[in-house]
Amino acid sequence: MEVRMTGRNRPSGQAPADAGVLREIEMIATADDGLALAGTLTLPAGLGPHPAVVCLPGSGRLDRESNAGRLRMALGRPLATALAQRGVASLRYDRRGVGATPGDWRAVGFLDNRADAAAALRGLRARPEIRAEATGVVGHSEGAMHAMWLGAHEHPAAVVLLAGYARPGESALRRQAARLAATLPRPARPLLPLLRRIAARQLTRLAATTTDVARLGGTRINARWWREQLAYDPCADLARIQAPVLAITGEKDLQVDPGDLATIARLVPGGADTRLIPDLTHILRRDPGPASILSYRRQLRRPVDTDVLTDVARWLADRLH
Repeated sequence: MEVRMTGRNRPSGQAPADAGVLREIEMIATADDGLALAGTLTLPAGLGPHPAVVCLPGSGRLDRESNAGRLRMALGRPLATALAQRGVASLRYDRRGVGATPGDWRAVGFLDNRADAAAALRGLRARPEIRAEATGVVGHSEGAMHAMWLGAHEHPAAVVLLAGYARPGESALRRQAARLAATLPRPARPLLPLLRRIAARQLTRLAATTTDVARLGGTRINARWWREQLAYDPCADLARIQAPVLAITGEKDLQVDPGDLATIARLVPGGADTRLIPDLTHILRRDPGPASILSYRRQLRRPVDTDVLTDVARWLADRLH
């Protein structure tokens, strides 16, 4: 189904298209098991076929806009618009069990998400509006990990990594937990040793699970996703990427070590364009205050950093056109 996004004729509740966007098309990418991944193909103005990218979101129950209920990252459309303004099309899609894509998101594994990302890239390349040889991938957080794998195995023309780590998943998680704990309010810090012991026990219990979904601490969690994510080491895939790579991490990213940018630059055979952005946090907003997850709610009231979107779109346009 094609939806023309114009000021006079658009679906109820949707905003007019931004400058540079010719139209948005509701698109289905077929996964390996036949499931329909529902998404939006944003096309730039001008004659096609166009260069394009698949946009891969972070972790959790995220839709095509990188939103999860009231937690609204709101990355999808601003990124698509910035790309279209520079002549690059994009596909963003709902994860399994989210939005218009069927399934149970808790039963989906990390490797399932990776396979779906590959299917979305194949579906994008097959579109008549798209130049198949000029398709790339953009991933944020978990999506950056899948972009690394796609870069090594599916041969995209360009790879953008937003807040992607370059170490085994378990090491990344332990580092993340330590950094987040360090930002707790001072009165809570005496509890840190206890919290670390509890976290270690929970990690051990998680590793011992065998089901897709498990109950941990009274909460149902996507256990297979966790096991697979903790086991994944992206370093071998980084060393196989032949495409140009742009890696961006925020100076105040608590979930990802900014020092991993140096590892990415070292491992990618042709080198990588790595950028450490002052004051940028994991959720791609700038915050001049102390880095703290407690400030995320306030940060999410503001849009994604415009300069980051502009840099990504300009970099991709230079390499895909």
